[in-house]
Amino acid sequence: MALLFSPFTMGSLTLKNRIVVSPMCEYSSYDGFANDWHLVHLGSRAVGGAGLVITEAAAVLPEGRITSHDLGIWKDDHIEFLKRITDFVKAQGAAAGIQLAHAGRKASTQRPWEGNSKVPESEGGWAPDAPSAVPFKEDYPIPVALDLAGIDRVTDAFKLSAARALKAGFQVIEIHAAHGYLLHEFLSPFSNERTDDYGGSFENRIRLLLEVVAAVRTVWPADHPLFVRISATDWAEGGWTIDDSVNLAAILKTKGVDLVDCSSGGNLPKVKIPVGPGYQVPFAEAVRKVGIPTGAVGMITDAIQAESILQEGQADLVIMARELLRDPYFPLRAAHQLGAHVQWPVQYERAKL
Repeated sequence: MALLFSPFTMGSLTLKNRIVVSPMCEYSSYDGFANDWHLVHLGSRAVGGAGLVITEAAAVLPEGRITSHDLGIWKDDHIEFLKRITDFVKAQGAAAGIQLAHAGRKASTQRPWEGNSKVPESEGGWAPDAPSAVPFKEDYPIPVALDLAGIDRVTDAFKLSAARALKAGFQVIEIHAAHGYLLHEFLSPFSNERTDDYGGSFENRIRLLLEVVAAVRTVWPADHPLFVRISATDWAEGGWTIDDSVNLAAILKTKGVDLVDCSSGGNLPKVKIPVGPGYQVPFAEAVRKVGIPTGAVGMITDAIQAESILQEGQADLVIMARELLRDPYFPLRAAHQLGAHVQWPVQYERAKL
């Protein structure tokens, strides 16, 4: 059997295959609520055969949204429609996951197709929070440095959102600590200029992430998988490095984290990143050597490539984004290409080759 279509077990959850729908922001919510767009977007990928379908970044606080159109899970009212989505996803044989996030200094901006720059408070924007009062770039808002009470509020928000995720029927939580958002901002020296217990040394800069993980685990059952997405490198000298990521992963392994999702970049503008097929896979391979499962993501676009990543022991899961936007049914096509037998939706079996 192709490894791509072999099961993968974490705690009480067994994924039917190793294909994961990566969190992809849709910027199509109002007041944080999921709607029919999310049901169809996520549901079609479940119908298409993915083993795990993860929502886009769901903000744990309203001010933690990238845009005012982000998905949210900061209030109980959000649970009902999310439950409708998880019920459908699981009915197709896929597992349902949610990414919990806080945008930090990259909040209060326009949707990408509207300009992707700051939204002033006079037009409905807000002053974003961050480790330090350092904006992401010139046309982004100047953030407010979180005080200790603000840090506690963020940690509590992740905890409360995890409890809501459980009520909504999610089976996997991913904590977003990548791409220049709040938790990554604390990790990276480029965005963290603090001189207290949350800044300076490696141990201090990872403190908030570890506190968030611990808080989430107080409400998220021990047998339910917990992922952390990291940017394995800032791609710039003096920033967060792959060695930092390896050290962090070794610690996360002891704190109840089941898998590290290895992405990169996002905390600095205008950084030269050598984007190409599988360009982030070596990060997943390096992190995996500390004995924690990893997910590989980034320009993974075909079945042979995905299978090779698993066969070579570079990662445990293949997390796909753009290719699954192009083709929600990629897993069905990949199974045919790799000679794997998979169950098609009975409604679609007439198209099975």
